[in-house]
Amino acid sequence: MALPPADYFWPELQVQTSRSSGPGGQNVNKVESRVELRFHLATSRLLTDEQKLRLQEKLAGRITTDGYLLVVAQEDRSQLRNKEHALRKFYALLQENLQQPKARKASRPSAGAVRKRLEEKKRHSDKKANRRLDF
Repeated sequence: MALPPADYFWPELQVQTSRSSGPGGQNVNKVESRVELRFHLATSRLLTDEQKLRLQEKLAGRITTDGYLLVVAQEDRSQLRNKEHALRKFYALLQENLQQPKARKASRPSAGAVRKRLEEKKRHSDKKANRRLDF
């Protein structure tokens, strides 16, 4: 399934910034470079009910108790680049988890595979039977 461009979701996304942890020297203490993207699944008008249900099942660990899908980015020292990282992560999550799984086709083992399995079972059985006869 092809998703629309990332800016299609922009009106329904909430962006929140905070101070990042990790390396960065004094920059970490002054600049809010950590970016949190929040997307409320239940109220989204961009996704169908089936898509919402699929995302809630597959991304249960990333959804808050309020029903928001949470994506965090703090890899970079720049807030703008972290915002881009978060958007890419969000879009990748949607694309990965909205794909329909392929239907499994029922198949049967080949005649050769069945014969080989039965021969191996017979060999194993004979080996165990021979152990009982030897004292």
